[in-house]
Amino acid sequence: MIKKEWDDNFKERLKERYDELKWLYAMIYNNDMDAFAYFLSMLHSMYHVRSKELKDWDEGKSVVDDWFSGNEMLGMLMYTNCFAGNLKGVKKHLDYIEECKVNYLHLMPLLKTPKGKSDGGYAVEDFRTVDERLGTMKDLAALTNACHERGISVCLDFVMNHTSSEHEWAKKAKEGIKEYQDRYFFYDDRTIPDIYEETVPEVFPQTAPGNFTYCPEVGKHVMTSFYPYQWDLNYHNPTVFNDMTENMLFLCNQGVDIIRLDAVPYIWKELHTTCRNLPEVHTLVRIMRIACEIVCPGTLLLGEVVMEPSKVVPYFGTVDKPECHMLYNVTTMASTWHTVATKDVRLMKHQLGTVFALPKEYVFLNYLRCHDDIGWGLDYDYLKNFGVSEPDHKKFLNDYLTGKVFDGAGRGELYNDDPKLKDARLCGTTASLCGVEAATFENDKMKLKKAINLDLMLHAFLFTQSGIPVLYSGDEVGQLNDYDYHNVPDKADDSRYLHRGAFDWDKAKKRTQKGSVEEAIYNGLSKLSSLRSKNRVFDSKADTWIVETYNDHVLGIGRYYKGQKLIALFNFSDNPEIAWINEEEDYKDIITDEAIKASGVNLEGYEFKWMLTTFS
Repeated sequence: MIKKEWDDNFKERLKERYDELKWLYAMIYNNDMDAFAYFLSMLHSMYHVRSKELKDWDEGKSVVDDWFSGNEMLGMLMYTNCFAGNLKGVKKHLDYIEECKVNYLHLMPLLKTPKGKSDGGYAVEDFRTVDERLGTMKDLAALTNACHERGISVCLDFVMNHTSSEHEWAKKAKEGIKEYQDRYFFYDDRTIPDIYEETVPEVFPQTAPGNFTYCPEVGKHVMTSFYPYQWDLNYHNPTVFNDMTENMLFLCNQGVDIIRLDAVPYIWKELHTTCRNLPEVHTLVRIMRIACEIVCPGTLLLGEVVMEPSKVVPYFGTVDKPECHMLYNVTTMASTWHTVATKDVRLMKHQLGTVFALPKEYVFLNYLRCHDDIGWGLDYDYLKNFGVSEPDHKKFLNDYLTGKVFDGAGRGELYNDDPKLKDARLCGTTASLCGVEAATFENDKMKLKKAINLDLMLHAFLFTQSGIPVLYSGDEVGQLNDYDYHNVPDKADDSRYLHRGAFDWDKAKKRTQKGSVEEAIYNGLSKLSSLRSKNRVFDSKADTWIVETYNDHVLGIGRYYKGQKLIALFNFSDNPEIAWINEEEDYKDIITDEAIKASGVNLEGYEFKWMLTTFS
């Protein structure tokens, strides 16, 4: 099936992977060799039209294939329209992005979606067209090219579980064309859908209950795991997989370096299962990894798997058969805000112990906030050891971080609130959840100082973890919640817009204003980023461990790599605490550049220490 006329470089890469690729494809698609032959031809077509500049970019990255795992990486996540209006606007502001020391830019979904039925860009109407309000595909290619000239890699979401109900395939399905109905899950009556409902959980039980929607145009029921206007794709059909992989590679050929596989655990459906994390999902992701290695080997796959570690880690694949290059460290994010509310680091120590035990080849994206809500998917079996009840604890966390308790300075809002189950999730910017908003409103300087200290301490903890730290746009200048969404009909029912407000460029200008909140946070993060990139001990290949502080308010983390040893301490209490450690070496506090003894270390409220020693 390898044609003589194909490009030599393509044929060489394909031959290296051909046997596995053919075996995987034949296994999942029942030896459909016609579909496989089409798949190979499609791969060559995508390789053939890939620009010389991008092929050179691929070659440069292949020299150091783990280029993304070092200590120089810093990410930033943003909505194009919120940050700069459109893609051309983002390009104009690359100086600012570079000033922030960002070299990994994640642009939130920007492909064409129907107005009022976009789910924040996750209901794609056309995978080859940019939303006209944001620009064109040429604008995207121009932006990625400009980013590459500055050494910035670009990440884009690839919504692969579903299309919009307004997608061309969906429109033809509504016309009754069977070929296109077969690209989705259509059923004449509720018999099979009801069988699915017995075992498949609801993603949004309050706002979009059930997993099927009636389609009046054809009098049938179609699977819609997320929202009624998002139709699940049927990956049992090889045509779906072939065409969706081609769509992904088309985006890669616009200069997108990191493909975020949105909702990847959901893509394979089987009756009598949860339709989550099925073995076939891993087969498809492995094929997509191979496809990228053949067509665009500089491309990385980022899996969006927002689940507990036991469900997340398998998406890395194995050393011999890797799947995703990177995954989200969602459990640590949730545990971080739990620790802010409880001021107790025991759960965090337990959770980090699990992460630290994983192979160093596993690269996580670490973050405090993102475009989405905070879900309380904590280890409640562990918390039961301390008499914690799951529903009551979730309510406490939400009450604390929404300011409903006496000492709760956070100003978040609930998302998908279910008063009966007490299972609401949480929204808000980092600064507002840390208390900057409340302290500013109350004009309380002491509270404001504590809030800024907490903000910086949490970012220092973020930068201490192995992997890639990712900032949410605006966090670098302490951007606060945007309550205007309450007055916008298309947004009012979705509290996630609380932290999806327009970037405040007036606020950003204050980053150079001495004594301002913006200057304190911006300069603090800039210093952390510089220190992280200069010291090899922050490399993802470093040994990491929990340092026992004998104080449930103070988290201790140790790192060692190539002669450098770091002891990092984080006081999650707003009161002074002591870390009862006793490290023998001579250390330097790299924040203050002063010598420090790593023994009985005093920490002010929300203070942190980065203590470094170097062995000759």
